[in-house]
Amino acid sequence: MTKVSLEALIAGVRTGGLVSFPTDTVPALATLPERAELIFAAKQRSQDKPLILMGAIAEDLWPYVKGSEEEYQIWQQVVSKYWPGALTLVLPASNRVPQVMNPNDPTTIGIRVPNSAIAQTILAQTGPLATTSANFSGQPALLTMAEIDAQFPTVLTLESNATAETSLGLPSTVAKWTGESWQILRQGAVSLD
Repeated sequence: MTKVSLEALIAGVRTGGLVSFPTDTVPALATLPERAELIFAAKQRSQDKPLILMGAIAEDLWPYVKGSEEEYQIWQQVVSKYWPGALTLVLPASNRVPQVMNPNDPTTIGIRVPNSAIAQTILAQTGPLATTSANFSGQPALLTMAEIDAQFPTVLTLESNATAETSLGLPSTVAKWTGESWQILRQGAVSLD
């Protein structure tokens, strides 16, 4: 069993380990951005499916994207309305994003701030993490720490009393910036105006 305290989970991810924790959508599989290959390997995930960079607050994520002053204003308006929440924005990536986060297209990065106290607590102490849903690629998202523990026995998960929060069980909406407007790549819990 790899159920650990919040402190041990944070220490584990800081040392480059693979962890799982609840979010407002589905539980996340997470690691440091430069160790993202651990997620691809654990999930048996194809390299053409990029990971999401999750942060505690928007300010933690802005260094990982690049755009014009005008674009930042548009992005900030969307973020002010929907974050924290179930919306992932796919934006032009800055050179701070490790290529292993999105091996096939290192020019973009998906970013999100979850509306989850536990996730925000972890992310505030680790900095932004490479994340995705906790499941084998192509399988439904696992919704409980017990299921995650069974499928990924080496992944650190939170002790069950630390996971009283409920998640939607629905993935985040993914919206990609095209340079002038938003393209919905996956409709999830949030409907973008």
